[in-house]
Amino acid sequence: MARDLRGFIKILEERGQLRRISALVDPDLEIAEISNRMLQKGGPGLLFENVKGASFPVAVNLMGTVERICWAMNMQHPEELETLGKKLSMLQQPKPPKKISQAIDFGKVLFDVVKAKPGRDFFPACQQVVLQGNDLDLNKLPLIRPYIGDAGKIITLGLVITKDCETGTPNVGVYRLQLQSKNTMTVHWLSVRGGARHLRKAAERGKKLEVAIALGVDPLIIMAAATPIPVDLSEWLFAGLYGGSGVQLAKCKTVDLEVPADSEFVLEGTITPGEVLPDGPFGDHMGYYGGVEDSPLVRFECMTHRKNPIYLTTFSGRPPKEEAMMAIALNRIYTPILRQQVSEIVDFFLPMEALSYKAAIISIDKAYPGQARRAALAFWSALPQFTYTKFVIVVDKDINIRDPRQVVWAISSKVDPVRDVFILPNTPFDTLDFASEKIGLGGRMGIDATTKIPPETDHEWGSPLESDPEVAAMVERRWAEYGLAELQLGEVDPNLFGYDMR
Repeated sequence: MARDLRGFIKILEERGQLRRISALVDPDLEIAEISNRMLQKGGPGLLFENVKGASFPVAVNLMGTVERICWAMNMQHPEELETLGKKLSMLQQPKPPKKISQAIDFGKVLFDVVKAKPGRDFFPACQQVVLQGNDLDLNKLPLIRPYIGDAGKIITLGLVITKDCETGTPNVGVYRLQLQSKNTMTVHWLSVRGGARHLRKAAERGKKLEVAIALGVDPLIIMAAATPIPVDLSEWLFAGLYGGSGVQLAKCKTVDLEVPADSEFVLEGTITPGEVLPDGPFGDHMGYYGGVEDSPLVRFECMTHRKNPIYLTTFSGRPPKEEAMMAIALNRIYTPILRQQVSEIVDFFLPMEALSYKAAIISIDKAYPGQARRAALAFWSALPQFTYTKFVIVVDKDINIRDPRQVVWAISSKVDPVRDVFILPNTPFDTLDFASEKIGLGGRMGIDATTKIPPETDHEWGSPLESDPEVAAMVERRWAEYGLAELQLGEVDPNLFGYDMR
């Protein structure tokens, strides 16, 4: 399995999922425009080898399909990701085994944890070239500007690494950074994120916060950093669990932090608490430009990189984007964890078109009245990333939650808005969501689209229409006899039914 960016690029090229572009391209708007067209069509990853104003190639759209995300996780199908989720769920809330087989399974997971422990590389590839002082110039990086209304050039797929000054516990997050000068950038993170918490702690103790940015890492590590599940394990250990072996780390040159040894670039610097600059506006995942916010200023003192490094980037926006593909994969990983916390949940789905987390569809094995409402409330509090989910639709277990036609039918046929819709006002809200009346504060809606049982209703529910099983079996046997053998009834093109899906 590939354990660095170059190995993953090689896999994509071998499988016909990478295009090298030798024509001169501009990192200002042009790279994003080309990539966005590829993303809309589920096209291959791109490696721009001739970038205006830079001596480094730019890789983008490497994780632009769910298939390629699975490859990054050493898997072939999205369903396999649930196996990983089961492993993580056992670590999150371990239960005493009742059977020998359960004890064996838990022992295997513990062994995986031992194998996942990070290692140390004393001669790391990421430090083959070291630039400090006047030699450090962030303008030499091929930073992109995706949209015409963006305030400047950005870093998007960098691992932002900080450390708790009290406990020494590291945090690895993926946050946007805006170029401010040749050696400074602002970092945009939500107040609930680990980096922001570390900065507050440093401020309380009158200390600067050390920061390292690892660019061009194994995509598997990016997936681990983007997995915000409440397990008391470091992101490095998560990456080791994802990959089956420990991540090799290297100590930074000028700060007391560790980074993946095979990173293409590493930026090292500090944040002085209270030192901020305006950050934004930028196009974000909501499909709009965000506002301008005073954000912490990072002063970089050192940049290291591999020989002939590759710069990895991406950009946000209305789906499909790479972040949406990552969210679909994470959805599969979350499922076993969510089932363990909310036992009645059979399956759940975060549609990409709902910005990956704004709307959730849950199926339950309904057994008692009011259960759908309970499941929705439990979902909102199950994992931190569901705090900003605005809509939760609960359906019966026989509804395919990944088929929007079935979900719309359930809502239309089983919901009385007066009885089955409930709203929670004035709850925490995504500050990038302009739909709320007050930024950072808004409502949530639950929709019970399950079949109602007494006392939810005082009348009998109609029986669902179904084929006669004997007749259905007979038609199946005689299909060729009808002269219809060449007509294979599989997935139907939704455009035949009035949809306009292009």
